[in-house]
Amino acid sequence: MIAPQSPDVSAVIPCLNEAENAAAIAAAVAREFQRIGVSYEIIFIDNGSTDGTVDIVKGLCAHDKRVKLIVNTRNFGQMRSPTHGIYQASGAAVIGVCADFQDPPEMLGPFIERWRAGAMIVLGVRQSERTSPILTAIRTVGYAFLQHFGDYRVIPGATGFGLYDRRVVECLKQWRDPEPFFRGMLVESGFTLETIPYHRPERAGGVSKNGFVELLAFALSSLASSSKNLLRLPLYLALLAGLTTGLTFLAAVVAAALGRSPWLLLGWTAAQAAFGVICLFLGLMGEQIRLISEISRNTPLVVEKERVNFSAPGS
Repeated sequence: MIAPQSPDVSAVIPCLNEAENAAAIAAAVAREFQRIGVSYEIIFIDNGSTDGTVDIVKGLCAHDKRVKLIVNTRNFGQMRSPTHGIYQASGAAVIGVCADFQDPPEMLGPFIERWRAGAMIVLGVRQSERTSPILTAIRTVGYAFLQHFGDYRVIPGATGFGLYDRRVVECLKQWRDPEPFFRGMLVESGFTLETIPYHRPERAGGVSKNGFVELLAFALSSLASSSKNLLRLPLYLALLAGLTTGLTFLAAVVAAALGRSPWLLLGWTAAQAAFGVICLFLGLMGEQIRLISEISRNTPLVVEKERVNFSAPGS
C-alpha cells in the first residue's frame, strides 16, 4: 500500500538505540491514527543508533510504505535531529512523538480534535512524573531562570510533544536556526497555541536515554537558543556598577568632609568603576554577537546518510 503524498498527519519519531521500542511505538501510533480515521505517515529519524534500530525500522518500512526512515551520518544531538525530521514531514499537521513511550500515544486523538477545531499548535503538558527530587529541583530552577531571562514565555511540563499545523512548520523552517530549541520556537512564533494537561507517572515502555550530562547539555543549548537577551546582562551589571560607583564616591566625599580618611572608599569606587567599564564592553560585544546570530542562521541541522520510502531527496 502506498500512502497519499500529502497525508492528513505526519508522526515524527526521533530515535537513538530504540531497538526494543521502535516496532511497538510505530504500531501504537498507527493504531491511534487508524482509530481516528486519518491518513498518515510515520517518520523515524535515527541519530546514530548502534543497537540494530535502523534494521528494525527498515523492516517496518518494507512492510508498510507509510513508515519512512531517515538515517543520520552521526549523532547530531537531541535538538537538531528531531527538528530536521519535523521539517521533512509532508502532512497537513505534524506530531512529534518520543520513541521511548514517555509520550502517551492516546493523546494523538485529542491533539487532532483541537487542531480540527482551529488550533495551530497543540502541546501536551505533563502534570506529573516520577523522578528524583534533585532532577525535579533542577527543572524548577531551570524553568524559573528561563521565565526571567528568556526572550519569550516557557510552558513548564511541555516537552514539545504535540501537534503543529503545516503553516507553523513551514514558518519555522525558514528560520534556519542551527541549534533549534523547537518548543521555544513554537511559542516565539506567536501562532495560536493550546495546551492539554495529562498525567503520566509511569511510561508504557522504555527508559530515557538522557543522563545528567545529556540533560545539562540540552538545558544549556536551550538557554543559549531561547535567551539571547541574556547577552544583555553585562549591560545591566554595568548600569548597577555605575550607580554603586556614584554612591560610593559620594560616601567618600562625605567622609572627607567629616575629617575621616576617604581612601578606602575611593579605592572601592575605582574598583567598581573598572568593573562597570568591563561589563559595558562585554555587553556591547554581546549585542554584536546577538545580531550576528540573527543574521547567520544557515547551518544544516543534520547530514543524512540515507532515506527509506521517501519519493525523492528532500521530499
